[in-house]
Amino acid sequence: MERKTRYAFAFVLLIFLLLALLAAGFAIGSVSIEPGTVLAALRGRETDDVAARIVDLRARRVLASALLGGALAVSGFLLQTFFANPIAGPFVLGVSSGAKLTVALAMVSFLSRGVLLNSAELYGAAFLGSMLVMLLILILSARVRQMSLLVVCGVMIGYICSAITDLVVTFADDSNIVNLRAWSLGSFSGVSWANVRIMAPIVCAGLIWSFLLSKPMSAYQLGEAYARNMGVRLRSLRLQLILLSSVLSACVVAFAGPISFVGIAVPHLMRSLLRASKPILMVPACFLGGAVFCLGCDLIARTIFAPTELAVSSVTAVFGAPVVIWMLVSRRKGVDA
Repeated sequence: MERKTRYAFAFVLLIFLLLALLAAGFAIGSVSIEPGTVLAALRGRETDDVAARIVDLRARRVLASALLGGALAVSGFLLQTFFANPIAGPFVLGVSSGAKLTVALAMVSFLSRGVLLNSAELYGAAFLGSMLVMLLILILSARVRQMSLLVVCGVMIGYICSAITDLVVTFADDSNIVNLRAWSLGSFSGVSWANVRIMAPIVCAGLIWSFLLSKPMSAYQLGEAYARNMGVRLRSLRLQLILLSSVLSACVVAFAGPISFVGIAVPHLMRSLLRASKPILMVPACFLGGAVFCLGCDLIARTIFAPTELAVSSVTAVFGAPVVIWMLVSRRKGVDA
């Protein structure tokens, strides 16, 4: 009973924080808006065009922060389950950087010809890049048995992809292409309703699919031999984990750019909160935790030095990196003990 109470408390806390940050995201900014005005604007009854326009902009941003933050956290949990390593994640393994590179190349190639990419095309480019990097990581994993070395290889791949992306952005001449620099640092500010209409079904489908894999993932966490004896098709499960993590991380990069440390830090925080690692609990908890984390970081990014706005990836790094350091130190103490 105590365990069920702890789980219930954790989810109630996450839902409360999510709702509170959603409300704060609508009302707080460089221009504060009264809750009544926000509700009127959302219902289409606000007569002040400026307030209605601000609420509309914040609505897209808040929804994108919640959806993409949750997607990134779930993607990190899937990769950690696949590699059986708590510091695996789309940003660390270079998956996000690969997606960033292909999106930047696609945008540069088409914008230089005066062609604008739509949301689906951006997502397709990001998915291609994430899958290519994931394929390279899998090839390396067959040769590199030590997970620590594989993580180092992923970090190096990420640096290479980021360096090439920086070169592409730096030497771009078109003013629209130069605006890629803000996207390459990570931001929810440029999200449109067309983007939201693309990302929402992708993220929801990925979340449901991940949740349906909870039972085989639980068996997989106990070892390949145990999972095989329980009737889990390991090859199929691994393929689904790779596809799901790539689909979710590509969605984030395509519409918000690379967001660091969320995929590593949030799953660890959720394990600490739940004191469990069962996928049936972790998948929804990671989604809620990722949404809360990114909503909070985005709120800080756009308000702490308003009207100047920080890159959200810088804020997630400030709060996420200490969590990762704490996790590594804690694991090291456990090994030494």
